[in-house]
Amino acid sequence: MTATPAPRPARFLAVLSLLWVASLTPVLAATHPGQAELVREVARETGKSPQALNALLDGAKMQQGILDAISRPAEGKPWKDYRPIFLTDKRIDDGVAFYREHRALLDQIGRQYGVAPQYIVAIVGVETSYGGNTGKYKVLDALVTLGLYYPPRAKFFREQLKELLSLPDNHLAGPLDTLTGSYAGAQGWGQFMPTSIRDFAVDADQDGHIDLQNSLPDIFASVANYFVKHGWVTGGPVAARAQPDASATPLTVTDTKPTWPLEQLEAWGYAPLQPLSPAEPSSLQTLEGPNGPEYWFTFQNFYVITRYNRSPLYAMAVNQLAQAIEAGVGPAEAAR
Repeated sequence: MTATPAPRPARFLAVLSLLWVASLTPVLAATHPGQAELVREVARETGKSPQALNALLDGAKMQQGILDAISRPAEGKPWKDYRPIFLTDKRIDDGVAFYREHRALLDQIGRQYGVAPQYIVAIVGVETSYGGNTGKYKVLDALVTLGLYYPPRAKFFREQLKELLSLPDNHLAGPLDTLTGSYAGAQGWGQFMPTSIRDFAVDADQDGHIDLQNSLPDIFASVANYFVKHGWVTGGPVAARAQPDASATPLTVTDTKPTWPLEQLEAWGYAPLQPLSPAEPSSLQTLEGPNGPEYWFTFQNFYVITRYNRSPLYAMAVNQLAQAIEAGVGPAEAAR
């Protein structure tokens, strides 16, 4: 006689049912590596919806062109090749015209922040040709690509991506998934990264919205505020040519932070070609010019410009463009 099997417990049957259903349900994988953890962090810290954050990231694309672009930055060129990119007759003439067109606003913001207006103009001139080219890449694509697919600088760009997802809507020029900018994820006329928007962007027109794409007061004041918060010295020098003598002490300079009083550099054989305070904190930059090495004393305000972009070439281009714009506008107009 065959024994009748005992009935399965109801809980056991329920577990089997769940396992069977699970086997028919596809596993939902994140679109990008590290996406799940990033979404958890942003949702936990901001209260934003994980579903909405995932939807944004699912719509972003890794772009090989962005990885290619970051591997060949213009700052890798020598000064003799870098300078002609930014110090063109057109960029200078456009800067003079731009300053004149917006003179009242620029001078007002310059006085308010203590930043020479020609340097605000030079920043937007170097960064975006006075707003004419703010970038073609989707900011979300750029930061996803560099933050999640570019190991050499993943830490920095993941931080920027996290901040982009965390920013309030009134700190952005439009819906997050429509923003465009540089291959590095910078946006607006002044090319601010998300952490810079968080820390330095200003609602200068007081409309309750920071708009670095469409509001000139916000754009100009944000650049000036960035300089001030990094230690800009009102009326201070930026850079000046130095002439080494035959016995000048060779110097190894690793950054642009002012390290010595100018008189120490003079004692080491580097003479200024214009009157400067002997006590002025300074550094020395050696650039590869078209006719050989160029020696430059650089000061606190030069260092501040390198907080915008760490390259001394960038800071020198901004400085020389600002001087050319000032000369084109005339001293009566270009306020200091």
